Amino acid sequence: MNRPSSATLRLLIPALSLAVLLVAVFYLQPRAMSYIGLNLLFNLAVPIALATIAQMLIMSVNDLDLSMGTFVSFTACVAATYLQSSPLIGILILAAAIAVYAVIGIVIYIRDLPSIVVTLGMSFVWGGLAVLLLPAPGGTAPDWARWLMTSKPPLVPIAIVASVVIALISHLIVMRSSFGVLIRGVGGNQRSLQRAGWSVVSLRAAAYALAGLFAVLAGVALVGLTTSADANIALRYTLLSIAGVILGGGEFTGGRVSPVGAVIGALTLTLAGSFLSFLRISPDWQIGAQGAILVIVLALRLLLNRVEKREKQS
Repeated sequence: MNRPSSATLRLLIPALSLAVLLVAVFYLQPRAMSYIGLNLLFNLAVPIALATIAQMLIMSVNDLDLSMGTFVSFTACVAATYLQSSPLIGILILAAAIAVYAVIGIVIYIRDLPSIVVTLGMSFVWGGLAVLLLPAPGGTAPDWARWLMTSKPPLVPIAIVASVVIALISHLIVMRSSFGVLIRGVGGNQRSLQRAGWSVVSLRAAAYALAGLFAVLAGVALVGLTTSADANIALRYTLLSIAGVILGGGEFTGGRVSPVGAVIGALTLTLAGSFLSFLRISPDWQIGAQGAILVIVLALRLLLNRVEKREKQS
């Protein structure tokens, strides 16, 4: 009998945590076991999942993006101010922001700078630009974004459908395409790629640009849900995106990431926060609950790693 691989077990842990949390929700609130209930619980899953995939791409090249939350807030402000009234200008601004992301990846590599320091500095830049665009909460979501995020497909809420699509597309890009293999190779064995003639600079720029694209989509999706924006609308997404990647089986080094696991991790964190909000519990406790879930899953992964090492030694 074939035993499941370590990669499969790493994916089963976040899936199990999501299932256990969902069962607990249904037990405490049976009315949540409905179309409307699921829609309320996973209402913010799509932007969080997109931001988590963006963070995962950065982590796949052994970097960490501490500006994710402010960047998503900035793109949300652009979407709420320009995409509705002047779509061409809005698209150009967002394209320029993605290009800046690619440049950041190049600068970090060429100058051998800590990604944490550079992205922390950029968080102030994105935050300042967001305040300039929207000094006070306001703006209007594009009609197409609002329609897309509030549509009601049959049987399953749009948040779950969109999350499955995000997981599938990101899995095909990162795990099944040659581009994804190269991106993960930058984090796993950079010297081998260089010896094979690949440009690490170009690959890192591509990874950062793709991360910027997913973050832009996260901002647009968030505005489609909230119908407006402000400069602080997604500040929590920095920590949520990192936690989602780790919760889903990703690691900080080695190019070890799991797109499907990252989306499951984002869904788990969303469910934890939504359920506590559903019970009218303070946001401080919501953060604590999300942190507790992350600690438990990391403890299970540590136990799994020890079991794997013992099996290899024996």
